[in-house]
Amino acid sequence: MTPELTVLALAGLLQAAQYVAFALPANLELGTRYTSGPRDRAPERPLSTVTGRLQRALNNHFEALILFTLAVVVVTLGDQSTPVTRTAAWAYLAARVLYIPAYAFGWQPWRSAIWAAGFFATVTMLVAALL
Repeated sequence: MTPELTVLALAGLLQAAQYVAFALPANLELGTRYTSGPRDRAPERPLSTVTGRLQRALNNHFEALILFTLAVVVVTLGDQSTPVTRTAAWAYLAARVLYIPAYAFGWQPWRSAIWAAGFFATVTMLVAALL
């Protein structure tokens, strides 16, 4: 397995951990009657600030993971793994790990800078695969 695929697998595990980190407090705050139901209506009470941020961080990682997965597939199937793509993959994962507390605790402007680091690491992988 390429290092980039290893990082992709770890990013998938991070996504699962993020889901649990959001779902546990959401179930406590909204109640399982709501969270296990069809959710046809908005909840009776909103999520707390931190739980809402954890949900948005989770959704953001779903979006980022699409582009990162595409970059890993291009690098791997194109047999373009290099020190640059390996470093960029690890930088993506580090940024995504840091993004969770940055979003949850409202680190400004660091949350955006951390997001940008992960995004540009992914773009670096795509560009490197084309060169």
